Amino acid sequence: MSRGLATGLVVLDCEGLARAARRDVYLRAVIEEAAAARTPVAISAVTLVEATYPKIDRAALQWTVSRLVVVPASQEIAAVASDLLAAAGRHGHEHALDALVCATALSRPGHPTIYTSDPGDMRTLVGTRATVVPLR
Repeated sequence: MSRGLATGLVVLDCEGLARAARRDVYLRAVIEEAAAARTPVAISAVTLVEATYPKIDRAALQWTVSRLVVVPASQEIAAVASDLLAAAGRHGHEHALDALVCATALSRPGHPTIYTSDPGDMRTLVGTRATVVPLR
């Protein structure tokens, strides 16, 4: 897989979702390549909330989300996110959403890939348990 897709879930952060909704060529290709490989592309339910801001085209966002798996922020995912934050020595709202995205990626079998605008923080949280791909 040429875009860095691994063997598990592909997860988009807020910027990844927003760019896909804006028809970013790169992210659309990632989604199409993952679909061709039968690799699910997902977002955390909290990412959907974060990406819904006044200037986003809601119809485009809804169409994009219809092609993705929306993973609920369950108690189990919240516990993993809390553990990731503790292990990284981080806390607070500024890191909570990244931790939930990372916990979502780790919630399925396989080695996940996370597309993110914040690769440093994501790598700090997941270490080698996921492939972190910076958005261009």
